[in-house]
Amino acid sequence: MYSKLKMLPLVLAATTALVAPAAAIERSAPEPAYLTDTIPAPKDVAYPGTMVLNVDATDIDRAILRVKQAIPVAEAGPMTLLFPKWLPGKHGPRGEIEKLAGLKIMAGGKVLPWRRDNLDVYAFHIDVPQGTSQLDVSFEFLGATDKPQGRITITPAMMNIQWEQVSLYPAGYFTRRIPISATVTYPDGWKAASGLPSTATGSTYRYETTDYETLVDSPVFAGKYFRQERLSPRVRLNIVADEAKFLEAKPEQIEAHRKLVDQAVKLFGAQHYDNYEFLLALTDKMGGIGLEHHRSSENGVNPEYFTEWNKGPGRRNLLPHEFTHSWNGKFRRPAGNWTPDFNTPMNDDLLWVYEGQTQFWGYVLGARSGLFTKQETLDALAAIAANLDIRRGRDWRALQDTTNDPVITARSPKGWVSFQRSEDYYNEGMLVWLEVDSLLRAQSGGRKSMDDFARAFFGQKDGDWGIDTFEFKDVVATLNSIVPYDWDAFLTTRLGEKAKGAPLNGFVNGGYRLTYVDEPTPFIKDQERTSKAIDLSYSIGLTSKGGEITQVIWDGPAFNAGLAIGSKILAVDGMAYSDDRLKEAIRAAKGGKEPIRLLVQSGDRFRDIAIEWNGGLRYPKLEKTGSGTGTLDLLLTARK
Repeated sequence: MYSKLKMLPLVLAATTALVAPAAAIERSAPEPAYLTDTIPAPKDVAYPGTMVLNVDATDIDRAILRVKQAIPVAEAGPMTLLFPKWLPGKHGPRGEIEKLAGLKIMAGGKVLPWRRDNLDVYAFHIDVPQGTSQLDVSFEFLGATDKPQGRITITPAMMNIQWEQVSLYPAGYFTRRIPISATVTYPDGWKAASGLPSTATGSTYRYETTDYETLVDSPVFAGKYFRQERLSPRVRLNIVADEAKFLEAKPEQIEAHRKLVDQAVKLFGAQHYDNYEFLLALTDKMGGIGLEHHRSSENGVNPEYFTEWNKGPGRRNLLPHEFTHSWNGKFRRPAGNWTPDFNTPMNDDLLWVYEGQTQFWGYVLGARSGLFTKQETLDALAAIAANLDIRRGRDWRALQDTTNDPVITARSPKGWVSFQRSEDYYNEGMLVWLEVDSLLRAQSGGRKSMDDFARAFFGQKDGDWGIDTFEFKDVVATLNSIVPYDWDAFLTTRLGEKAKGAPLNGFVNGGYRLTYVDEPTPFIKDQERTSKAIDLSYSIGLTSKGGEITQVIWDGPAFNAGLAIGSKILAVDGMAYSDDRLKEAIRAAKGGKEPIRLLVQSGDRFRDIAIEWNGGLRYPKLEKTGSGTGTLDLLLTARK
């Protein structure tokens, strides 16, 4: 038997071996398994045959659209079918592939195996057998039946069919070169409207044969309660509603929509459609929407759009915005936003023109038509400007970078939107174009304005509903043709600057300034009424819906007190929470030294919060800075 001393060298040797560096052992290092893109690139050649699409839209109780599609084929061998992914107007990969189910592809009565692409889950590969002239495709599109599943598009009273959800198309072709004929069967007694002409036999609508690009650009609103109004020789308003009573529009309300069309045509000159169909849903059952198309637009507003007209403007800015897109975004389109098919990625770098200038014209046309009063427009602009002015996200993120948001975020909720920023190319883009208008007027001695840009840039080729792409240099060249100025430097600066405070020169030059008052404007009251929330963003820096905190402004008083979205205010200064009690506490603290004391619940934690704020209630408002008519007043005046 060895003694412990005799064993010690062996123990030390073993220990040394265990702790010695493993330099001699080579770590495993994998090599990448590169995947080859096998999806054919789109080519500008005619597809050999016309696809035939049939949609059964009668299962409204379960929101299921049943699809049968015949796709002609010219030869045997590998073939790829695509489900649309990158969708015009959505500016990102938003195709709802997760709702496609039950896919079956047949040829000559036999089921063909399909394989989803390893790189692009929107692509399906098949091998076409010899002698096959047609593929018979069937699947179900499972519409959302509850909000967490996505936007609800089918209700017992109405539906919104978007063709990209109920069809596949062959890879390897420009979508404008793929012919298609579509038929839809709706529930009995329903009526349907689309920018694509159709003929109806009972509840079955047969749509005009067209190309796949145009079909996807021609969605449908259909409903049990339906009303149609002629707004001009080329334009109609098609309304579906949750109930018949919501269709009761007064003549003067319809007339305001006629004036919208009239003012738009006077502004742009040319019309880029042969017919245009406003699709308007008055609903709180179907999901909201505002989506532009060449010859139509999808618009979802509250059911009381007409019946509570006098309570405030609500979403009456939606139709002017979407109508403007027929010129800006659809006819004149940023080169990066047009793609040859619906699975090629887009470049969104000019959305500050596509959406920002559309936002600008939307509010201008709303005022000129009477859909908004001038004061309602000014109040809306004040709220927009103030919201941007307090966004600390401008410290680090430039306007140009926000054009990536449709891909980065896809409109999913953000916890700190005032710091993260969002799709600010809409509203900050609008402020930039307000400043451009003021500069055009100043540099030309009042002879030129954004109206001249609109006619020069968008107002050519009447009746042409094709696509004319543009780049940054084209915008600059058109501005210079109206008024010589260093527009390149101006726009580059506005797009790239990172600084506190929104670009407000359009107001300053136009005869107004952004100020704050202690009572909400009628516009903000209407916003609070429709959202059922109170907006205290400009005072303590939060919004609240029944005590639930729905937004906290970065670096504002509520933020500095430790509050965040998701917390709930239970008490104010020792008393049970109410909206009025919180507002009164803010009023009472004005000019004093005492904080506003809240009891807040965050999950299962309860906290006493002290908000340091003595500035009282603050709401944004535009205040006129001079006498007489300013250039902003001129901008909002109807054209004769």
